[in-house]
Amino acid sequence: MTNASGPGAAPPVWRPSRHRPVTIAVIVALTLAVVLAILAAWGLPPFGGGGVATENAYVRGRTTVIAPQVSGYVTEVVVHDYDTVSRDQVLVRIDDRVYAARVAQARANLAAQEAALANAVQARAARAAGVQGQSAGLTSAQAQLLRARADMARANDLVRDGSISVRERDQTLAALRAAEAGVRQASALGEIARQDLRTVEVSKGGLEAQVEGARAQLRLAEIDLENTRVRAPEAGQVGEVGVRLGQYVTNGVQLVSLVPAERWVIANYKEAQTRGVYAGQRALLRVDALGGAKLKGHVERLSPAAGSEFAVLKPDNATGNFVKVPQRIGVRIAIDPGQPLAAALRPGMSVEARVYVRGGGS
Repeated sequence: MTNASGPGAAPPVWRPSRHRPVTIAVIVALTLAVVLAILAAWGLPPFGGGGVATENAYVRGRTTVIAPQVSGYVTEVVVHDYDTVSRDQVLVRIDDRVYAARVAQARANLAAQEAALANAVQARAARAAGVQGQSAGLTSAQAQLLRARADMARANDLVRDGSISVRERDQTLAALRAAEAGVRQASALGEIARQDLRTVEVSKGGLEAQVEGARAQLRLAEIDLENTRVRAPEAGQVGEVGVRLGQYVTNGVQLVSLVPAERWVIANYKEAQTRGVYAGQRALLRVDALGGAKLKGHVERLSPAAGSEFAVLKPDNATGNFVKVPQRIGVRIAIDPGQPLAAALRPGMSVEARVYVRGGGS
């Protein structure tokens, strides 16, 4: 404001004071910061960056149901609620006395079958020797037949010139007939010996099959005995232990649940939101249970169908008034490694998922 010094001077006029350049720069910076904060809060560009978000997202994991393969009374419960276990660690023990007895019985049966097989092998060797003996007897009988024929030929010549009597010739003929009968008898005995050998060989095949069956029974008994110790199929953390000491359990009954360390997120996007979503794109996850902490991830794959297609009772809109309802498509998001907070995720937790459709997997 200016002061008049004399009569007739112009009335005073208010003028704003001139700000320094530093003050102007501070005001502009504050204004820009407020605008950027509003854009970031509403997820508008450049902060939204073409991303699609949903609150219909949950942490997922593999929950393995541990059940016994044999029945019996529980003699020991090794783990407690929420214990961390390693692969093949014993979780529950079932009374194994009956199964141990079955293993001993199966071993005894196998020993008996193997002994019977050994006897068959020995019998085969004896029958084979018998076949060789009968073959030698046949050869001897054939030799006797050849000598008897030669004697008969000489006797025929001698009886013509009267060197021997007809009675002696008849005796030589009888010896020939006996030699021929001996050959036939030796041949028949050889055939009997060969058939006995074949019988032993056939029975040996059956005994070998019985030995294999006994071995299989022993293996089954050993498997049942091993299954009396219920083990963890992989490393993870057990849930609530529902089995109790002394409880009678049957095969297939749930004893405890095991949750391995692997985690991922299933985000259910509206079908229109999945237009530009594909594998490899960056994702940002905000976890409610971690106070809104953010985790990085990337899209692994999309569901092959809408969630309604996997429902037991599918919607039927063939009659009546139709209201279009946007369907949900599941998107599997893998959590990037090297994030300490990822270890605190539990299956079933609610998250807010955002997939950045611009830039793809950059």
